Amino acid sequence: MYEQYKLSYDYNGLELHIDEATVETHYGKHHAAYTKTLNETAEKAGVADMPIEELLKGLDKVTDEGLRKMLRNHGGGYYNHNLYFKTISPEGGDASFENASDVFKKAVERDFGGLDVLKEKMSAAAMGQFGSGWAFLSATPDGKLVISASPNQDNPLSEGTANTPIVALDVWEHAYYLKYRNLRADYIKAFWNVIDWVKVSELF
Repeated sequence: MYEQYKLSYDYNGLELHIDEATVETHYGKHHAAYTKTLNETAEKAGVADMPIEELLKGLDKVTDEGLRKMLRNHGGGYYNHNLYFKTISPEGGDASFENASDVFKKAVERDFGGLDVLKEKMSAAAMGQFGSGWAFLSATPDGKLVISASPNQDNPLSEGTANTPIVALDVWEHAYYLKYRNLRADYIKAFWNVIDWVKVSELF
C-alpha cells in the first residue's frame, strides 16, 4: 500500500509564505486523493507491491491503456506531492543551505555556480511550464544536478530518464491560487523561503 507522506508541521506551519488554507486543501484533499486513487488502481493492475519509483519507470509494462494512464497520472501525483511536502518546512530557506551536506553544496557550486543561480534557473523553468505541471531539480546517475520541467503529474521517472528528482516545485494552480491568485511568480519566490536544503541534501 502506498502511504501519503506525513507532514512534520501543522497546516499553518508555513505561514507567511504558504497559507494554512492552501496546505490544508493541497495536502488534505489533492494529495490524499492521488494516494487513494493510486492504491485502488494499482490493485486493479496487479502492481500494488511495486515501489513507486519502479512503477513509474516501468509504466510501459502495464498493458491496459486505461490503467496505465491512471497510474501515470495518480502515481505521478502521489510521488511528486510526497517529494514536495517532504522537502518544505518552517526551517527552510537560504539559511538551511548552510547546514546542507558539503557534498550537495559542492555540487550546487559546480553545476550552477551557486545557490542563487540554481534558484534563478529553476524559477525560470517553473514560470515557463505552460499550464499545470512541475519544475524539478534532479540528480543524474553520475551525481550531476539538472533542472527540468514536466507537464501534468509527469516527472523524470515517468518520462524515462535515469534522473532522480530531489526537489519538486508544484506549479498547479491549486498549489498557490488561494493566496497568490494568478501571480505564479510571487508563489515561486515564496517557495524558496520554505525549501529545506538539509532534507534535499539528504536525498542527494
